Amino acid sequence: MKKSRIVLLFSIIMTITFLLRFINPEKSIYNKKTKEIYGIITECNSKENKTTLIIKAKEKILVNIYKNYKCELGKTIYIKGKITKPQNNTLPYQFNYKKYLLSKNIKYIFIAKKIKETNNKISLKYKIKNTLIKHINNYKSKDYLNTFILANNEIDEKTKTSYINNGISHLLTISGAHIAIITTLLYKLIKKFIKNKKIIYIIIFYTLIFYLFITGYPPSLLRAVLLYTGTMIKKILNLEIKTIYLLLVVLLTLLNINPYYIYDIGYILTFTISGYLIVFKNLINKYQTYTQKTLIITLIAFMTSTPFIININFKINLISILINLIFIPIISFILYPLTLLTLFIKPLDGLLYKIIKTTETLSIKIEKIDIFNISLCHIESLYIIIYLIIEFTLLKIWERKSKNYLWIILIILIIHHNINIINKEIKITYIDVKQGDSILIKLNRKNILIDTGGYLKNGENHVKNRINPYLKSEGIEKIKFLIITHGDYDHMGEAINLVNSFKVEKVIFNCGAFNDLEKELIKVLDKKHIKYYSCIKELNIDKNKLYFLQTEEYNNENDNSNVIYTELNEYKFMFMGDASVTTEKEIMSKYNLPKIDVLKVGHHGSKTSSSINFINEISPKYSIISVGKKNHYGHPNKEVLENLENSKIYRTDKDGSIMFKIKNSKLKIKICEP
Repeated sequence: MKKSRIVLLFSIIMTITFLLRFINPEKSIYNKKTKEIYGIITECNSKENKTTLIIKAKEKILVNIYKNYKCELGKTIYIKGKITKPQNNTLPYQFNYKKYLLSKNIKYIFIAKKIKETNNKISLKYKIKNTLIKHINNYKSKDYLNTFILANNEIDEKTKTSYINNGISHLLTISGAHIAIITTLLYKLIKKFIKNKKIIYIIIFYTLIFYLFITGYPPSLLRAVLLYTGTMIKKILNLEIKTIYLLLVVLLTLLNINPYYIYDIGYILTFTISGYLIVFKNLINKYQTYTQKTLIITLIAFMTSTPFIININFKINLISILINLIFIPIISFILYPLTLLTLFIKPLDGLLYKIIKTTETLSIKIEKIDIFNISLCHIESLYIIIYLIIEFTLLKIWERKSKNYLWIILIILIIHHNINIINKEIKITYIDVKQGDSILIKLNRKNILIDTGGYLKNGENHVKNRINPYLKSEGIEKIKFLIITHGDYDHMGEAINLVNSFKVEKVIFNCGAFNDLEKELIKVLDKKHIKYYSCIKELNIDKNKLYFLQTEEYNNENDNSNVIYTELNEYKFMFMGDASVTTEKEIMSKYNLPKIDVLKVGHHGSKTSSSINFINEISPKYSIISVGKKNHYGHPNKEVLENLENSKIYRTDKDGSIMFKIKNSKLKIKICEP
């Protein structure tokens, strides 16, 4: 009882210190005026014409070098350049690079312009790591040696995606199971020469500490090593401390070392899953055979990780438990041990490579069985906690009464899969696609997408990297209407990719002749038997209507832009595309325009649109400018901003994606500020 109280007191103190550090973070030593840094290279990654370093200087800092740079770990270098702050995600529910770097205790990014090596002295530990890296890179199986030995996942994207979609990517993360194999092998080997258990444990401890250095201290491995160390100390000192208490101590210790581990999904998953497996150890031990135990462990791990995996992939594979039963023995008991042996016995490389290729082929083939994948929208933190409480309760019932009610979890997932049918909230999202337009309207379970954006200069695929993940995070599988305001690339450049990624029912074009981009899209639509229309006057969607105000034909795409007006729960929205002053005059002469609540400003805030007469006529309460940061067009124009001075202006370059939610006749606004 006393030990429990000590652990409880320790937990309270550590939790308070963690919260204080998290709420009041330490200020960075660097600032925006920093022009040079000096430190030791601790990590290096080169791809094409870019090299990324992590430097141990006054504090950890990430350095980007936009050229091929041959680097060695442990070298001390002097760098001149420009410092920048990493940005938050500008799309809802997507990967947050700033938080990711914070989880690694990195607050700034440094863009290098000049590099100078100050000395060639490299410490012994870095020499060993450099030698190991060079040794591994001479193998055919180097991708998996890098993954399993150095915790540096370099497996090709196609295979990696198949592992993720099959729900087995966790098997490639070095964690407790791998540490168990390493420590068991070390114990048996050392025991042949040393009989004193305390000395054996000390040797294993220092070996694991060095292994942490080699791998770069990933949270899952830190958890495994510290928990193993705690268990060793418990055995040596004959302490009666529950394993779950040790896990809690390790969890809070790591949070006090770096409060921002809380942003690391690996940290969250490793502790959550480990906690459930420890708590339900008796349930697992009820079953005798290896297959039964593996099935129960996999089932608990799958259910516990499900809400977190949903928020990463926005889908799950319902048969991933069965897939795990196939791959756990292959990866854990064949591939991983053989990788360790191959590191020291290079002739085994050929055999390992064949097994790797067979495993990859099997994973890719299983991935193609798509019928068990279900799309699921993002889950808020509160609902994740509720889900975990429900799971905990159901497992407790199973453990105590031998009654399994886990099918309730399946019902929860099915309800969640159909959440858009239940949720009648209207949402309009002005998606940050940099210099371009894309707007999602979720209306009475119908999804309308106005424009798709286009490629950036660096060739970023907006559908793959921005629109596709965002639509999936909203639980969208089907688009009722894809509306193309006009045929410019920054508005429809990703239309073909979108049509190939989602089920699109109908496509609406603007007035005027089809240009080359539109003709290319029409070829795909014809092939897929997707209906399309042009120069329409209105769309009826349940009790709502979208009115297309521009029906004249001009000799350029911008003037021909679809201009759309709609009223949603008494809130008035207008979407201007790239319509110019000419189009604005035509619309004002044709219609008695009402006062607008939310205006999508024409042509990214260009001076060719948003005349003072037009803005005074519609008097928008909120104005949205979809524009790229530091774009070479100079958008938005100063005069346009002055015309909109009586309106609350939101800009995607400054505010990220902008969401308007209408629920119970109330309008709520949320932004994703960079």
